[in-house]
Amino acid sequence: MKRLAVLGSTGSIGRSTLDVVARHPARYGVFALTANRDVIGMLEQCRRFHPERAVMADAAAADALRIQVREAGLAIKVDAGPEAVAEVAAADGVDLVMAAIVGAAGLLPALAAVRAGKRLLLANKEALVVSGPLLLEEARRSGARILPIDSEHNAIFQCMPDIAEGHLEEKGVRRILLTASGGPFRTTPIEGLATVTPEQACAHPNWSMGRKISVDSATMMNKGLEVIEACRLFHARPDQVEVVLHPQSIIHSLVEYIDGSTLAQLGNPDMRTPIAHALAWPERVVSGVAGLDLFQVGRLDFEKPDPARFPCLGLAFEAVRVDGTAPAILNAANEVAVAAFLDRRLPFMSISRVIAATMERIAAEAIEGVDQLLAIDAEARRVAEGIIRDAHSP
Repeated sequence: MKRLAVLGSTGSIGRSTLDVVARHPARYGVFALTANRDVIGMLEQCRRFHPERAVMADAAAADALRIQVREAGLAIKVDAGPEAVAEVAAADGVDLVMAAIVGAAGLLPALAAVRAGKRLLLANKEALVVSGPLLLEEARRSGARILPIDSEHNAIFQCMPDIAEGHLEEKGVRRILLTASGGPFRTTPIEGLATVTPEQACAHPNWSMGRKISVDSATMMNKGLEVIEACRLFHARPDQVEVVLHPQSIIHSLVEYIDGSTLAQLGNPDMRTPIAHALAWPERVVSGVAGLDLFQVGRLDFEKPDPARFPCLGLAFEAVRVDGTAPAILNAANEVAVAAFLDRRLPFMSISRVIAATMERIAAEAIEGVDQLLAIDAEARRVAEGIIRDAHSP
């Protein structure tokens, strides 16, 4: 039996992971669950999966969970704080780590997992975006294996499984095509985007996701971060990665080879498919997802993304071309801007403006270490908050 730590267990990826795990009780056991503040969701998961450890990032939430776990008669050790999250990611009782914490907060536990030689199932793209080569170098040093969970990168991995070393040319690959649904505003008149509400931005047409990721999908920053992740994971240059709008979300990504072949991975839009693939790799297990009915799908459409509609995508390409700490600055500014939009402090179309202004004010540097990256992340957040505050001060 493989023992699993699920980081971000009460989020959409965490819940989907536990759904797959529950289908294979003889194959997977849960060692640890971590969440931010969702005490009710965590208690329900503790009752069902009986982990040895439960960690809440928020101390008050941990105190509340500790009381409820004790009243429920569960023998579960409850801890609090980011250090405890990193600790369970590296614990001796863990074989697999699902890294599903949203944002840059997932970097340190992901690093802890790979340093301990775990198989890291990486749903937290920001960890790679922010860390540059550091996460991959730590994995090479420890022998840890990183398997992508994002549906696009998992699709590329299925079409091009030899990703450990070497550039695309050495594998006979011409380019990678990342598909994107285009989100809820793919056909909305651009002038109509000025009045978009958080509720509209979070209503994704195909996928069930958290609020932050849903907004990133609406701006296509999610795809921009995936471009950076693809460059890191698959040793690709930015000019070897192309984004294709595919509103049906049936083809999850494609790999074009130099002999004229293009391989694609298809499936219904359900994150349990890539999760099950990575959990069992190199084997296959039942995920709970229905097979693809091509007759029902009927047609597959493709479009080029409009740079005027999706300026965040261009900013991400700019960041990965500059490289160094530029992607970390991009990501931090985006997290701040999206949070401000969700709090109704920033208009939807100003998200990209805040990111661009932050990138202009902070010069990118070569990456030297984790402490530097954390300092750059904090600086970019301060700058972005200042830009938002100045823009809306009386």
